Amino acid sequence: MKKGLFILSLFLMALASILFLGSFEKKLPATSSAKAANKPNIIVIMADDMGFSDLGCYGGEIHTPNIDYLANNGIRYTQFYNTSRCCPTRAALLTGLYNQQAGIGKMTDAEDEPGYRGHLTENTVTLAEVLKSAGYQTAMAGKWHVSNTNVQKNPQEQLAWLNHQKDFGDFAPLSQYPTNRGFDKYFGNIWGVVDFFDPFSLVSGTKPIKNVPKNYYHTDAINDTAVAYIKSYAKTSAPFFLYVAQTAPHWPLQALPKDIANYKDTYKSGWDAIRKARYEKMTKMGLIDPAKTKLAERWQSDLSWDANPDKEWDAQAMAVHAAMIDRMDQGIGRIIKTLRETGQLENTLILFLSDNGASPENCAAYGPGFDRPSETRDGRKITYDLKKQVMPGPQTTYASIGQRWANVANTPYQFWKAESYEGGIHTPLVAFWPAGIKAKKGTYSEQVGHVMDFMSTFVEMAGATYPKTYNGHAITPTTGVSLMPSFQGKASPGHEKLFNEHFGARYVRSGDWKLVSASKDTTWHLFNLATDRTETQDVATQHPDTVSRLKNLWQQWASTHQVFPKPGKKN
Repeated sequence: MKKGLFILSLFLMALASILFLGSFEKKLPATSSAKAANKPNIIVIMADDMGFSDLGCYGGEIHTPNIDYLANNGIRYTQFYNTSRCCPTRAALLTGLYNQQAGIGKMTDAEDEPGYRGHLTENTVTLAEVLKSAGYQTAMAGKWHVSNTNVQKNPQEQLAWLNHQKDFGDFAPLSQYPTNRGFDKYFGNIWGVVDFFDPFSLVSGTKPIKNVPKNYYHTDAINDTAVAYIKSYAKTSAPFFLYVAQTAPHWPLQALPKDIANYKDTYKSGWDAIRKARYEKMTKMGLIDPAKTKLAERWQSDLSWDANPDKEWDAQAMAVHAAMIDRMDQGIGRIIKTLRETGQLENTLILFLSDNGASPENCAAYGPGFDRPSETRDGRKITYDLKKQVMPGPQTTYASIGQRWANVANTPYQFWKAESYEGGIHTPLVAFWPAGIKAKKGTYSEQVGHVMDFMSTFVEMAGATYPKTYNGHAITPTTGVSLMPSFQGKASPGHEKLFNEHFGARYVRSGDWKLVSASKDTTWHLFNLATDRTETQDVATQHPDTVSRLKNLWQQWASTHQVFPKPGKKN
């Protein structure tokens, strides 16, 4: 074993030991071995900014054999929704509520409005808190991003902190850390954005990790910590809940050279060729019905790949994006392998999804500041290249795939992260549970679902109780719908109505009707998803009564769920 890898291995083993021993300082809920043996383990794995069709099992060309294995031996969902951005989706997933009800209507900035506190509010319980009450051990590895961020007022001091050159203490109020919201053990980043080779806001429990090994890569550390947790749980009788919140493939585009090399030629054919190939594969595998799901026009199709002056850079950018997903899948393979070797795979529910659609953001335009460093720990300058002259991939660059590749990653849908069109809110979801899923292996489910449904699902399968009060606070009733019927192969409609709002982007779905507007367009557009899943035919003028009805539904939801704009404001 190479010296760097050996050091990294020792680091992770030592970290896991500390977390494991520390967890037993908190007394586990009483449960008999017989009862515990019948309860399934639960693992939620969530990718960050991954496109709908990036996975092999959802039509992509990226090598994801381990996630594909879960899909081929489980269920793939074709109408499952997130809330269009990182922290709001995490809030809804963890609490079983719409994200505004949980306090995170926008980002993690604290605002003086109930739905915009920027952290999980006291009217919520997390999945970990509920499952602990049913005898579960609980752990998390990866991106938290549901607590207020402690930011230095002086920009230069903030940069010094981001650059690992000064220490300003806790990254968020400790009361908002995972270990104070039901998780016995936690290793990961409290904030959202990370340097994958030397992440900011990295902690073990509540203790900052001030140095990482030379060959550290965050995706590997997240997955290897999850493996260590699973091995420790194999020695106990109680079931476990493990939340693995990946940071890949969120920008910055940073990956290991050997992984990038595997895709060095893959994207040289360009946007249209990759998009067409994905659409044809999705059709062939039966994931989509081409009669109902037409391939929407490519974003900014006025520029052809052949005429693109930045072909080399763009092909490399998507290659790094693919490499980051590939590396994540490798780690998930180690998780599956460990479950199998410890005899826990059969009775473990694994859910894999993405927090939103692929990101169109040009992170180079942001430049350093807030959560983006200006240089590495050892003083190397980080490049924010607006002219696409510095190739993405290494630690010293901050780059992202941009709008055109994001559009490709979300094939066949339009738009992307932060928008309420299908490209922003429609997530792939894979469910795998050999002992509990009775539906035919590899089947598709059309149950209309949402990330808030995990709470109702886990409560039902674990025999837990969703509380009316917790720690002296009244708890908002969950709005989720259990996925258990789909596990049994039963046809279940799921949600009759769903809603969203994020920075002005919004939608209401009622049955197959969907009313939606973009963040920079206050005009409502109406689509019939029964015949137009990719939202290409706006029929608002043909159905004014439906527009009025759905608009009123959205207004009622907004006024009762702590959503901006306030009741009475124009929108």
